[in-house]
Amino acid sequence: MEKIDYAKTFKHFKGKKVFITGHTGFKGSWLTTLLVEIGAEVMGYSLIPEYQPNHFDLLNIYDKIIHEIGDIRDATNLSKKINDFKPEFIFHLAAQPLVQKSYNNPLETFNTNIIGTVNVLEAVRNCDSVRSLIIVTSDKCYENVEWIWGYRENDKMGGHDPYSASKGAAELVFSSYSRSYFTNRDNLGYASVRAGNVVGGGDWSQDRIIPDCIKAISKNIPIEIRNPNATRPWQHVLEPLSGYILLAAKIYEQPNKYSGSWNFGPSSSDVRTVAEVANEMVTYLESGSVEVTNSNKNHEANLLQLNCDKAHQLLSWQPRWSFKETMFFTADWYKKYIDGYETIEITKNQIKTYFKELL
Repeated sequence: MEKIDYAKTFKHFKGKKVFITGHTGFKGSWLTTLLVEIGAEVMGYSLIPEYQPNHFDLLNIYDKIIHEIGDIRDATNLSKKINDFKPEFIFHLAAQPLVQKSYNNPLETFNTNIIGTVNVLEAVRNCDSVRSLIIVTSDKCYENVEWIWGYRENDKMGGHDPYSASKGAAELVFSSYSRSYFTNRDNLGYASVRAGNVVGGGDWSQDRIIPDCIKAISKNIPIEIRNPNATRPWQHVLEPLSGYILLAAKIYEQPNKYSGSWNFGPSSSDVRTVAEVANEMVTYLESGSVEVTNSNKNHEANLLQLNCDKAHQLLSWQPRWSFKETMFFTADWYKKYIDGYETIEITKNQIKTYFKELL
């Protein structure tokens, strides 16, 4: 298999205008840092961070980007910002990202994840400068029938909970715009991307296993987990981001060849249970304990895995970090943060460790 030359990939972004929705979120803040590091001109469009502390504020990179507070449900404002900035690349990450929250507020979830995606696609339809569009959805967009093998890009969309259903619907919207409008633009590449359960430093969201571990350990209380035997495709945040930027460069160069939907997940040998994740964090942080609770009454999937053969074979993309390495670098980020290291330095150092091409 051909080895990816990320140094060559990075050159596609140097000096180019890149528009990111959801840049203040966990995954968005890592992507923003990476793109700034490789010399892109970044404009971020997002709501104010919901949690304190949060990765984006701690990075303190306001002077490195054009930072715009805005709601993707506001179609007029979003379209104006995109048209005024005239980006060549767009990464759409803004979303309501939590399954449990979607049960409590389904209307917000559907409006944000479906109508918000429609607004981004409509803005792109009316902006000729865009050459490469990445729509980020989720591995939960698939109709999960609890089988033991990974879902492929052409498997059925669906979702039991409102979050999963909203992501499946966003994929259908993307497919409609692709076939109705984007196939007529020879210089536009477009893709939807589906990643696994992303972990890494700087996440303080609610109802996520890593933040739950950090909060519990800091309070010297047991880490409570609802579904210890549930398996997920855990991956460090830099894994899917490496796939997103690689694909964005590919569809910029050859839109007809690479446009479409793509999975970016860990190898099947690295699909682990929730209990294993929690126990790994306890091991690496040398503190804490794990306790199973039956507090959750909402449906949660037990088995979930992605088939990434398409990315492996057509993009030569492979995850670089094993499950053990993923958990080590995640725990190490929080260790260094607690020890008083600057957030931007911790994050940049991990980016450079992952992308040795930046050294």
